[in-house]
Amino acid sequence: MRRTALLLALCLLGGPAVLPLGAADGPPGPTTDPTQVRPGAYRLDPAHAKITWSLSHLGYSTYYGQITDVSGTASLDPKEPAKSRLSVTVGIDSVTGLNPKLDAHLKTPDFFDAVKFPTATFASTSVEPTSPTTARVTGDLTLRGVTRPVAFDATFNQAGTSPVDKAYTVGFDGRAVIKRSDFGINAFLPILGDEVTLRLEGEFKAAE
Repeated sequence: MRRTALLLALCLLGGPAVLPLGAADGPPGPTTDPTQVRPGAYRLDPAHAKITWSLSHLGYSTYYGQITDVSGTASLDPKEPAKSRLSVTVGIDSVTGLNPKLDAHLKTPDFFDAVKFPTATFASTSVEPTSPTTARVTGDLTLRGVTRPVAFDATFNQAGTSPVDKAYTVGFDGRAVIKRSDFGINAFLPILGDEVTLRLEGEFKAAE
């Protein structure tokens, strides 16, 4: 009883009460060291996977839109990053220019021809570390029925147990530049930009 009262008093006064071994243990905090990431299989969280695209609009401005239907899997190997792999599927119907008329036009044969080609896919073929927290990911992008090699620069953000769903989560950002004409999307060239910048955001959840 006296020991319990003493511990309570020390806690209330801000003193260094000694807790039983393991009493303060909990989920590990997030780490920004990619070598500490858990190896294994992951699934892309569709609620936190977005692609923001942009291109030159007639030379007057840079136009931005998004792609929101993005799913995928990854196999991560922090000890040998070159062995990591990524596979992503994009639902073309989710491509938006944040304007209803433009959204409808983007789905026509002028651009993505969404009825004939409802999905685009990316499958990595190599992962080359470029710094302790970045890598160059190269793979095959299939868009509008055309497959071309594409590379993007990936940046590791952090990994750890998410405070929201308690799932082990790994987060990345990425950036790529592609030419839409390489995939047969030639409408309004050259006044509408050919180079399209892609900003990639993804949170991967450890697979059960």
